[in-house]
Amino acid sequence: MNIESCPNCNSDEYTKSGVINNRQRYKCKKCNYFFTVNKIGKKIDDYYVNKSLQLYLEGLTYREIERILGVSHVSIMNWVKKYNIKRPYNSKYHSTYKILNATELGVYFSDSKNIKGAGVVVTELGDKFMLIKWERFKD
Repeated sequence: MNIESCPNCNSDEYTKSGVINNRQRYKCKKCNYFFTVNKIGKKIDDYYVNKSLQLYLEGLTYREIERILGVSHVSIMNWVKKYNIKRPYNSKYHSTYKILNATELGVYFSDSKNIKGAGVVVTELGDKFMLIKWERFKD
């Protein structure tokens, strides 16, 4: 990783000064400040964060979202906590979902029984579509 300047005085005069916790340590020649390079973690694209939170709000579990998007369920839980996401509670309905390509989606909507008596949301997932449907619990 390239170091551009000392984080303390912004000097570009520094030298290597050992290794701490498997990270290179540096010493600034001007202010004698010791510093290491910050570890940069793997950044997940904002698309997946947004899509994960949308699917969570639609009623899918963390593990279901993990299987669909390929993002760790732990990451999804952390985003829900970080952004303080609260799911609306309604015990009369439950959601089901299907992953369909464009042709299958057209066939699904051509049958009127699939769209009566329930709410439906369609969201894009790369080259496929996710159809989420709310159905009333059977009494």
